[in-house]
Amino acid sequence: MKSSYQVPFLIFLAIPTMFLTGCGRVLEAGSIDLGAWKNDRFACKGLRLEHVEELKEIKNTFLASTNQTIIKTFGRPDRVELADRSQSFFIYYLEPAEECGEGTKKEPLKVLFRLNAINKVSEVTVTTLNP
Repeated sequence: MKSSYQVPFLIFLAIPTMFLTGCGRVLEAGSIDLGAWKNDRFACKGLRLEHVEELKEIKNTFLASTNQTIIKTFGRPDRVELADRSQSFFIYYLEPAEECGEGTKKEPLKVLFRLNAINKVSEVTVTTLNP
């Protein structure tokens, strides 16, 4: 005979487990070498540029991902910009940024992850424009 406390106890255990496993996963990124990506801060080594076409093809698979999942997958963003209405942008450079010390005059290519007010990705753009 089952105890009347068994079902609520199982629910009590299941809910935190769902939250803990949901925010700690790494997203599928195709053939992008995520180790090299994370080690190429500001794209100074030029390793990220190799994956531009792949990134353009799979960018919509990142929609509705959380900010923590993006960080877990791609590492800490090179830059974070705050926007109006509690939105923010995670910026990862694909071409060397000015932080690399190369002194380029053109704006580098980058991928922008737009995060809405509840920290979910609402748009992914590969561009040279700033948010």
